[in-house]
Amino acid sequence: MVVGIYGGSFNPVHFGHIGLAHWVLGHTCIDSLWFMVTPNNPLKDSAVLADGRLRLEEARKAVALSLAEHPLPQGKSLQVSDFEFSLPLPSYTAQTLRALVQAFPQHEFVLVIGEDNWRIFTRWRDWRYILSSFPVFVYPRRSSASQPAVSSPDNVVDASSAAGITLHTGSGLTASPAAAITLPPDMQGTDARVVFLSGAPFFDISSTELRAASYPRSPLAVPSQYPHTQGCLGMENS
Repeated sequence: MVVGIYGGSFNPVHFGHIGLAHWVLGHTCIDSLWFMVTPNNPLKDSAVLADGRLRLEEARKAVALSLAEHPLPQGKSLQVSDFEFSLPLPSYTAQTLRALVQAFPQHEFVLVIGEDNWRIFTRWRDWRYILSSFPVFVYPRRSSASQPAVSSPDNVVDASSAAGITLHTGSGLTASPAAAITLPPDMQGTDARVVFLSGAPFFDISSTELRAASYPRSPLAVPSQYPHTQGCLGMENS
């Protein structure tokens, strides 16, 4: 089974997280997407983080509500994981991926991140290990429109090819004009597998903005409450 790891603080979880998760499951080779709630993100200010168990429970309730309203296609699943809560702090993605491979050797793992994180990817611990060991699916964030990245044809495919991506090897992948991702120089020409999800819906919302606006923390922050996001889940309109 191909498992997508969608990590984050989810502080708080909102309809953008949920909508993107549904879209990824409806448009890529990922069979199961795991919200990997991190108890302590080393690149985030811990002073603004709500309690980890609270964020975990909020995410579980939001996912459950979204699945009740928008069932997934047969063979697809979406769940919230507390796996990182059993690992040493702070929560490094490379550490999590190593532990996941040991715990679930029957699965193939794909890392799902936003373009904002891709732009600082070389600040991640053991980022070279991640790129050389796992496919990375990158979805567009607000910065995408104003600061397009540069395509790297040997290593990048876009969402139209993502459904059939070969996970065991990076050979044979071709770029699309819509694929706009820059690989670190020392990873170009390697088997790094990066997919830019160019067709993913853009959700103009962020947890940072919700906190700044004193938005009430609620597991009900899912697409059904926001008419302008209807259809963004993707399955019924794919």
